[in-house]
Amino acid sequence: MLDKKQCVAMLLAGGQGSRLGILTANMAKPAIPYGGKYRIIDFPLSNCTNSGVDVVGVLTQYQPLKLNAYIGSGSPWDLDLAHGGVYVLPPYVKGKSGEWYSGTANAIYQNLAFIEQFNTDYVLILSGDHIYKMDYNAMLQFHIDNKADCTIAVREVPWEEASRFGIMNTGEGNAIEEFEEKPAKPRSNKASMGVYIFTWEKLRKYLTEDAADPTSSNDFGKNIIPNMLKAGCKMHAYEFNDYWKDVGTVQSLWEANMDILSHPPLLDLSSRLDKNKPWRIYSKSPIMPPHCVGKDASIIDSLVTEGCEVLGNVHHSILFAGCTVEEGATVDDCVLMPGAHVKKDAVLRKAIVGENSIVGEGAQVGAERLPSDGDYDTALTGDITLIASGTEIADHSRVPVGMIVNTGIYGRSKEA
Repeated sequence: MLDKKQCVAMLLAGGQGSRLGILTANMAKPAIPYGGKYRIIDFPLSNCTNSGVDVVGVLTQYQPLKLNAYIGSGSPWDLDLAHGGVYVLPPYVKGKSGEWYSGTANAIYQNLAFIEQFNTDYVLILSGDHIYKMDYNAMLQFHIDNKADCTIAVREVPWEEASRFGIMNTGEGNAIEEFEEKPAKPRSNKASMGVYIFTWEKLRKYLTEDAADPTSSNDFGKNIIPNMLKAGCKMHAYEFNDYWKDVGTVQSLWEANMDILSHPPLLDLSSRLDKNKPWRIYSKSPIMPPHCVGKDASIIDSLVTEGCEVLGNVHHSILFAGCTVEEGATVDDCVLMPGAHVKKDAVLRKAIVGENSIVGEGAQVGAERLPSDGDYDTALTGDITLIASGTEIADHSRVPVGMIVNTGIYGRSKEA
C-alpha cells in the first residue's frame, strides 16, 4: 500500500476521435496540438496539478505512441513525483488472457488494483479531449459537503443544442433526479461535461456489478450513472459556467483555436483562473529559437510561436512551433500545426494544415469550389479544408474548400 491519497484522478485518453478524420490517423485525440503550443491533454493534466490532485492515471488504447512519449515522466505538469505523479495505463494481460478496454467504465474496472493501492476516498474521472480550466478541488469540496455518492459536472447549453448531450434533470440543491442521454425533448439544459467524482467504495461496487453483467455496454453514461440513480444513490450536479469545449470534430477544433483570438479571448490562456488564483496551463514545449518576422511581412490578430519564420502575410491564424510562411504567401483564418511550411505566393484560407506538411509555391488551399472539382465528402469538415500531416501540396495546385487531403503528394507529380 502506497501513501494514502484523498483523491485519485483517472483520465480517459484512449479515444480514436473518428470525427476528426485524418488528424487522428496516427495519434489519439488527446494528443492533437492546440492553441499554438499545447496538446489537448495539457488541460486536464494542468487542472489536476493546479487543483492539488497529484495522482493521475492516464488510460490509453488507440494509437498511444505519440501520447505516451509526450506525457513521459510527467515533469512538465510537475507530476514526476516519488509518491504519486502520472501513470500511463494501457490494457494489459491478466492471467492467461488480456482484453481491450470495452467502454469507459470497463477501462476503470480493469484498473481497480491501481486505484486501491492509494487507499483513496474519492475518484475523479476525466475525459482527455475537452478544453477548459477548472478547479477540481472546489468540485471535490462540493461533493464532500453534500455527502454525495457521485457528483457530475454540468454546464448549461443552449436549449436548441440540449438534445445533443447527456442531460441532468435536477431538483432541490442540484440533486440529480434523472439522467437522459440525448433526449428528443429535453426538460433541462444542464449537459454533462464528462467530469465525475465518486466516493470510491460506491464506485467500486457498481463497477464490479457492471463488469458481471454480460448485457452491459460498460459505459458510465449508459450504465453506471443510470444504475446508481435507479438504486437511489445520492447524486448531485456541480454547475460550471466558464469556457468548455468538446473538440470532437474538425469544426469544433478549428473554432476552439479561433476562440483564443477573439477579443477578449473566450478562453484566456493567461496564468490565472481568476484574479486571485494562479492557473497556468503547462505543456511540453520544444526548445527552438525565437520566431523571425521579415521586413515585408504582415502579422495581424494571430498567435505565432517559437521557431517560426514569417516572410509573408498572416491574418487571424495560429502558427505552431517551427512553421514557415514564405514571401508573398497569405495565411488567413488558418491553423498551421508544428513544422508546416507554406511556400512563396501560396494562399490558404480557413484551413487546418497538419504537422510537417508542405504547401507548394502558388498553391491555393480552401479555394472556392467549382463544378470541375467533382464530388467529395464534406461531412467531417464543413467549410474547413484539412491537410494531413506529412502531406505535400504540389506547386500551383488547387485544393477546394472542405476537401480532405491525405495523400503523400497532392496535385501534379513531383517531377512535373
